[in-house]
Amino acid sequence: MSPKLPSHLFPWLILLTFASLCFFYSFLSLNTFSSSSSSSSSPTSYYNCNLFRGQWVLDPDRTPLYDQTCPFHRNAWNCLRNDRQNMSFINSWKWVPHNCHLPRIDPFRFLPLVRNRNIAFVGDSLNENFLVSFLCILRVADHGAKRWKKKGAWRGAYFPNFNVTVAYHRAVLLSKYQWQPKQSEAGIQDGSEGFYRVDVDVPADEWAKIAGFYDVLVFNTGHWWNNDKFPKEKPLVFYKAGQPIIPPLGVLDGLKVVLTHMITYIQKEFPGKTLKFWRLQSPRHFYGGDWNQNGSCLFNTPLEENELDLWFEPRNNGVNKEARRLNFVIEEALQRTDIQVLDLSHLSEFRADAHPAIWLGRKDAVAIWGQDCMHWCLPGVPDTWVDILSQLIHDGFGGTGKL
Repeated sequence: MSPKLPSHLFPWLILLTFASLCFFYSFLSLNTFSSSSSSSSSPTSYYNCNLFRGQWVLDPDRTPLYDQTCPFHRNAWNCLRNDRQNMSFINSWKWVPHNCHLPRIDPFRFLPLVRNRNIAFVGDSLNENFLVSFLCILRVADHGAKRWKKKGAWRGAYFPNFNVTVAYHRAVLLSKYQWQPKQSEAGIQDGSEGFYRVDVDVPADEWAKIAGFYDVLVFNTGHWWNNDKFPKEKPLVFYKAGQPIIPPLGVLDGLKVVLTHMITYIQKEFPGKTLKFWRLQSPRHFYGGDWNQNGSCLFNTPLEENELDLWFEPRNNGVNKEARRLNFVIEEALQRTDIQVLDLSHLSEFRADAHPAIWLGRKDAVAIWGQDCMHWCLPGVPDTWVDILSQLIHDGFGGTGKL
């Protein structure tokens, strides 16, 4: 029979066992973290990395990947050709996320990654701004790229060396909407009076039937959801199941209902293997008034972080407040979905210096539309959006190494 341990040793034995277990699990956790960090070169796998939070750092050696000769440019955004001042300085700023490194897209690596796949941007002209940057960057690796406009796309390109299509489907409200002229008592239509009918549960024709073709989708909406686009005399009237919603909805409540239905449609119709992103708002930078009140954005440097709330916080009631307000509504609607939030708002808030402003390619453009402090010069800030999106696509497809 084994000899019994003296009873006064039991507490010490228990304490020693507990201490050994703590040391073992601490060593195991540390070794696991060290191993995973060293084996993965993807910046989004770094501990506590957030590609959307960081700072702009001046890098004099940074130059654009394309120039004014890119055939996919849109004239008003081609700031190099329009001789926009300080373009070399505008493109010398590099976005540096906190706690990790954001690699610059290498189109020669990215296109092989997405070979035989297709990418779509669905939404308003800020997604088109995004698209143009993407097309011009990818063309660097395939000069045989051809214009592409099928399946309801507004514009796009096909890259034959890799069998890749990247396109933009214009759907500013995402839901289907159309002008409904007012009818007189005699049944005669008056085209100058009426309303815009929005069918909250019906996707716009331009993207309603694209499921199955695209492997990556980037949605956005928001810039058209205001009284500038749809004033009281030509309002939005919301319909569901073919009938007017009673009581009538205001614009913001209408947006919430549209988001609910469009997100449900996306979740139902697009396969789970499809990478789905929702780009949050691209902030405007009107100073001294709105676009139709002589608002201006003739800045030479990015804003400081302590200035951002003054420009964009809704409680300050400034002319650029709508972006954060709409982001809150959109993020709330995206909860519990497999659609990834592409939060490009914060990094863009700094860049008051990077809009086309008065350099729009037409001498009478400013007199007609005012300065453009909403869209972005190309090359410019959307190139950084492309860096982030390409890295997320890389991670989503299980890529290894850096782009």
